[in-house]
Amino acid sequence: MIKRSSIFYALLSACLLCVPFFISGFTHGEDKIKWEQLFNGKDLKDWQIKIKDHDLNDNFGNTFRIVDGKIQVNYDHYSKFDNQYGHLFYRKPFSYYLIGVEYRFTGNQVEGGPGWAFRNSGIMIHGQAPGTMTKGQDFPNSIEVQLLGGSGKGKRSTANVCTPGTQYVMNNSVVKNHCMDSNSPTFNGDQWVRVEVLVLGDSLVVHYVNGEEVLRYQRPQTDPVDGKEEGKLLKSGTISLQSESHPVEFRKVEIVNLEKYAADLKKLAVVVQELTSEKRIPKQ
Repeated sequence: MIKRSSIFYALLSACLLCVPFFISGFTHGEDKIKWEQLFNGKDLKDWQIKIKDHDLNDNFGNTFRIVDGKIQVNYDHYSKFDNQYGHLFYRKPFSYYLIGVEYRFTGNQVEGGPGWAFRNSGIMIHGQAPGTMTKGQDFPNSIEVQLLGGSGKGKRSTANVCTPGTQYVMNNSVVKNHCMDSNSPTFNGDQWVRVEVLVLGDSLVVHYVNGEEVLRYQRPQTDPVDGKEEGKLLKSGTISLQSESHPVEFRKVEIVNLEKYAADLKKLAVVVQELTSEKRIPKQ
């Protein structure tokens, strides 16, 4: 049986190749593409907090805070990390969209943070609702767009993919490895980096770093059960930002909601082409 998302992806790929022949300027005027700011630069009123071993919206240690118009993840009120992984959830789920996040790592990792979490954060997409997480749950079931900073030694890519409670398809095969590296460059120091993620329901996910595509995969899904090869396709879900023991700042979290184009592949292809043809590089 050929599943709907496979057909959708094939048709969308064909439409993208034909964009120059049917682009009609519909993205101007009343259909002009607009970025919606998920972070208002002032407060976290549209966000929910879930930190391991704490109740929903208990912002233990003032982990998530607004400083100088930025979302800051900080651990200056922690005596030790103690595996208290946290996630900051936007108030509503999305299905078809392009999200853009500008981030940088700062300071030193809190005492007790694991080695792999050094200069490590993430954008969780297609995630579960925070209210469904157990009190002791580390990470929401989701697809993680992993954000990493370099150590100053060797290569360390960003916008990788990790899979807490999930998996995906690449090159027509289910990928069961927990993490896969992108082909992005390494970003050392405290420089700002822009990561964008194109999410088209249960069909396609593409990662971009400073305007360059670095990774793509298809059919995001839950981990399978009962010995099956594939799980339940993830068409929508929450978006959240991680706290994993290293201080990090987010100065921009914005989205283009593509839901209204989902039923029209030609329009969707035109909008995707227009959005991804522009390289948005963050100012330092």
